[in-house]
Amino acid sequence: MSPLTWELFGFVVLALFALDLFQTRKNTPSLKQALVWSFFWFVLAFIFCAIIYVYWPLMAPESTYSPSDASMAFITGYLLEKMLSVDNLFVFALIFSQFIVPEQSRPRILLWGIIGALVLRGIMIFVGAELLTQYHWILYIFAVFLIITGIKLWFTDTEAESDFSSSKFVVFLKKHIPFDDKYYGHQLIAKVNGKMIATPLLLVVIVIMFTDIMFALDSIPAIFAITQEPFLVFSANVFALLGLRSLYFVLQGMLSKFCYLQPALAFILGFIGIKMFLVDTAYEVPTAFSLLTIVGIITLAIVGSIYKNKSQDA
Repeated sequence: MSPLTWELFGFVVLALFALDLFQTRKNTPSLKQALVWSFFWFVLAFIFCAIIYVYWPLMAPESTYSPSDASMAFITGYLLEKMLSVDNLFVFALIFSQFIVPEQSRPRILLWGIIGALVLRGIMIFVGAELLTQYHWILYIFAVFLIITGIKLWFTDTEAESDFSSSKFVVFLKKHIPFDDKYYGHQLIAKVNGKMIATPLLLVVIVIMFTDIMFALDSIPAIFAITQEPFLVFSANVFALLGLRSLYFVLQGMLSKFCYLQPALAFILGFIGIKMFLVDTAYEVPTAFSLLTIVGIITLAIVGSIYKNKSQDA
C-alpha cells in the first residue's frame, strides 16, 4: 500500500468525522435525520468500494489482489463489521440507561467513543496483520476462538443484562480518577471551585471505547478471514463505525425487536471460524460466497424478527 494512499485516506477519515460532528452539533438527530445519514454512510461505503475497484492498481501497486478481489474483500468485510457492530448498539443503549446520560449528550458521547475505539482498533489491526505475516498459524487460533465465541453466543441468555455502572473496570477508574457525579453539559472535563475534575461523560466515553474493543476481539479476527490486507481491514472498520452513530438513533427503542439478531451473529462467527480453518486448502471458501452468506443471514434475521413480532401483535 503506497504511503500516499494512507495519507489521503487519513485526511478523508478526518473530514468525515468532522462532518459527522457538525451534523449533530446542536441536538439529538430526529428519526428522519438519522435515517438520511444512515443511508448516506451506507451509500458512501459502496462508493468507496467502487473507488477501490477503479483505482486499486494506483492505491496498492505491489498488492497481489486484483481490483475485483480487493473491492469484494472490502465490501464483504464492511458488511461483516456492520453486522457485528449492530450488536454494540444494544450495549450502548444499556450503558446510557445505567449512567443516566442526558439525551442531548448522547450524540457527542457516541462520536468521541467511536473515535477512540477506532484508534484502538487500528492498533489491533496492524499488530494482528504483522503477527499473521510472521506466524500464519495464529489464523487457526483465531478460528477456534470465533467458533467457541459463536457457540457461547448462541446459548447466551439475551435477556440477561450486565451492570456496567458498577463493573470492576468502572470501580478501578473511579478509584484512580476524580469523577464528579454531576453532568456539565457536553464537557468531558470541568473546572469546579478552581479544580479540574472529570465528568460522568468522560467516564461513559471510556466505557464505550473499551466495550467496543471487547466486541472487536470477535470482529477483527473475523475480518482477517476475509482479507489480511491491513488497508482493507482498517477501511472496512472505519466505514462500519462511521454509520454506527446514526444507526443508533434509528434503532433505539427497536433493538429488542430484533429477536433473531443474536443467533444470526452466532452463526456468522461460526461460519467465519470454519472459513479460517479452510484457508490455503482445496476447500477454501470464496469471498463472494462469504458475502452472499453474510447478506443472506442478515436478511433472514431481519425478516424472521419482523414476522415474529407481527405474529405476536396479531
